[in-house]
Amino acid sequence: QVQLVESGGGLVQAGGSLRLSCTASGIIFSFNGMGWYRQAPGKQRELVAAITSGGSTNYADSVKGRFTISRDNAKNTVYLQMNKLKAEDTAVYYCNINGRTGQSGRPLYVDWGQGTQVTVSS
Repeated sequence: QVQLVESGGGLVQAGGSLRLSCTASGIIFSFNGMGWYRQAPGKQRELVAAITSGGSTNYADSVKGRFTISRDNAKNTVYLQMNKLKAEDTAVYYCNINGRTGQSGRPLYVDWGQGTQVTVSS
């Protein structure tokens, strides 16, 4: 059974930092690209950062230079270091696999975890 457990969210003032963690089980973690996604109230879920199985990274323009994604395959864990946080970063943050597509050509995901709430006060 696949399980993704996110942690590390909280309430922080604008300009502050948080480090999110996501531990995966039930998948061959090291074979998968991983991503951090977020969903703000009333908005669609969006990809904010991704890391391939080989360690290459990619970021949404809105977080470039502020967020850093990393992974520890020995711990089946992916991290998101978030610096210089802004009010618009407020959202529930989720991790999931990234870079796989189904037969339909649409992105393929495993079951979503509960996410971790990040609230940035201005």
